[in-house]
Amino acid sequence: MVTIAKPDGTHEWKRRTQREGLTRWFYWLIGVAVFVYCWNVISQSTTWFFVWDAPRIAGDILERATPPRWSYIEKLWWPIWDTLNIATLGTIAALFMAVPVAFLAARNTTPSRLFIRPVALLIIVSTRSINSLIWALLLIAIIGPGVFAGVVAIAIRSIGFCAKLLYEAIEEIDHSQVEAITATGASRWQVMAYGIVPQIMPAFAGIAVFRWDINIRESTVLGLVGAGGIGLQLSASLDVLAWPQVALILIVILFAVVIGEWVSAKVRGAII
Repeated sequence: MVTIAKPDGTHEWKRRTQREGLTRWFYWLIGVAVFVYCWNVISQSTTWFFVWDAPRIAGDILERATPPRWSYIEKLWWPIWDTLNIATLGTIAALFMAVPVAFLAARNTTPSRLFIRPVALLIIVSTRSINSLIWALLLIAIIGPGVFAGVVAIAIRSIGFCAKLLYEAIEEIDHSQVEAITATGASRWQVMAYGIVPQIMPAFAGIAVFRWDINIRESTVLGLVGAGGIGLQLSASLDVLAWPQVALILIVILFAVVIGEWVSAKVRGAII
């Protein structure tokens, strides 16, 4: 807020000065110009005929997919079980790897801020920056298609997510408890076990459940690239344009995701 004196001796309150107002409008002008430029680039690369025809195509596919082929459900029990296993095992493996990375990345627990912490942060960033589908494609080329590739892809993708949230929780602990335990002559490992770990356990449990919930969603599509699970059935049905089967698979995926969300919410509620 600024005060501007008028010629008649009164004062007027304004939120911004004239310079601040002009600067703000200049930024808005730059933003609009960038948006218009990007829109032009996108428009040149878009076949608008297909965009305008999309509602008709969507309606045609919906008509072909109705009603779902309910008899196909017998072939989906094992794939959906594989999908849940991919999410669960991948989350567990990620947590085992994320915990030491988080302690190495946290400023108050890392052995070296100059050498070890940057390496830990690099691991966090690199695993978070690549999508699980990309990891699955790479792993399929290395270890072959199947559920194991999906588990490893989910695990690698989850390391950075879990480690980042966990090391932030470690840095936000109450240091007075750590100082009290240190004053008793406890070793570094005893301080960590009795002063740090009890404080971060609620955050750790919440992160684990939250990531498991996310991994259920991600594992449903890994089969599209050959990493097992119900996505493999979805890919096969799409290849032969079996739309009633596709509709049923999407319903099963939705049901699995809703159940996972419900379980996750209940567990988080019990923890908090």
